[in-house]
Amino acid sequence: MILKPGVMNPKSALLAACIALSPFAAHGADRGANLVILDEAAVANLKLKTAQAEETDFEETVFVLGRIRVAPGRRAVVSSRVPGRATSVSAHLDTRIEKGAEAVVLESRQAGDPPPTIRLPAPISGFVSAVNVAPGQPVSADDSLIEIVDLADVHAVAAVPEHLLGRIQLGQKAHLRAPGYPDKQFEAQVDHIGIEADAAAGTIEVAFHVPNPEALLRPKMRVEFAIITGKKEGVISVPREALQGDGTQRFVYVADYELKNAFVKTPVVTGASNDRAVEIISGILPGDEVVVRGGYGLVFAGKGNTSLKEAMDAAHGHAHAEDGSELTDEQKKAGGTHPHEHGHDHDHDGTFLDSPRAGKFFAATTAFLLLLLAGLGFASRNKSHV
Repeated sequence: MILKPGVMNPKSALLAACIALSPFAAHGADRGANLVILDEAAVANLKLKTAQAEETDFEETVFVLGRIRVAPGRRAVVSSRVPGRATSVSAHLDTRIEKGAEAVVLESRQAGDPPPTIRLPAPISGFVSAVNVAPGQPVSADDSLIEIVDLADVHAVAAVPEHLLGRIQLGQKAHLRAPGYPDKQFEAQVDHIGIEADAAAGTIEVAFHVPNPEALLRPKMRVEFAIITGKKEGVISVPREALQGDGTQRFVYVADYELKNAFVKTPVVTGASNDRAVEIISGILPGDEVVVRGGYGLVFAGKGNTSLKEAMDAAHGHAHAEDGSELTDEQKKAGGTHPHEHGHDHDHDGTFLDSPRAGKFFAATTAFLLLLLAGLGFASRNKSHV
């Protein structure tokens, strides 16, 4: 059989599938060595929280920083066309004012007894961002008395490094976060891209139009941008908070499939990352529960404060040896323990070898691999005739 370049040999594909689908590839043969078992109090103190590893479409993003600005056309100034003296100032700094509401009243310098008064209304609805006049203050036609900004829509302006500009296009969507609202995400899209770079900073401005009906985003606030530049389908990913270790050795803690309050330190190979998640190339399977909060404390927990024997006893309702394995007949007689109730055995590290769950998993895996092998063989035969 002759395969074209880039076509995987069916045997190699089958071997790769076996490795990827094996539960021991996910959690490793060193389950016992990497196992941390805690009691309820320790779990509560660490405030542990888990989330499922998911197979989903993965967003590729560019992460940049920027600031909020008042959108064009959303700023207005209250001023007078005639000179005079302010007699009343109704607008107050940082408060909302409605369009047409009285902002300032002036006494004109024109002759009269009393002199004519001029009522200056707010030209737009919004928040008063500046008050530059006080009662009794002389006013000229050049003075900016009150400034008002409408924050119903704002511009978020990102400073994109020049070397990343080629990945940015008009209309791309982005997730925005402000430090003041860490649990809230704002959605926006690229509105315009600057035509001139900041030579000193080596960046170009990219602006996003952001609806802001609650006026949570305020001018000059710092914002974090995750600009979506592409998507990868069928990617296993976990929340960023789950990943630990340095650049050479990454790992996550996976909730044990059998023991309560037990977590396995599991090495992983990572791929792309975005503002929310990290791609996992190998190490865990979809559906695995990974620790996303409190995992840092598990690094220093050693083996935990509950033994493997205690955990196995609690999980199966009968006594085990100190290493978590099943008792021999001699040990049962010496200890007076009752015989095995579950009809399956465990390895010395606590790994289950013949449980109903294992049987179902391996049956499903075997069926999948047979179908995969048949499909690869068919595809290879077709390619050999091309």
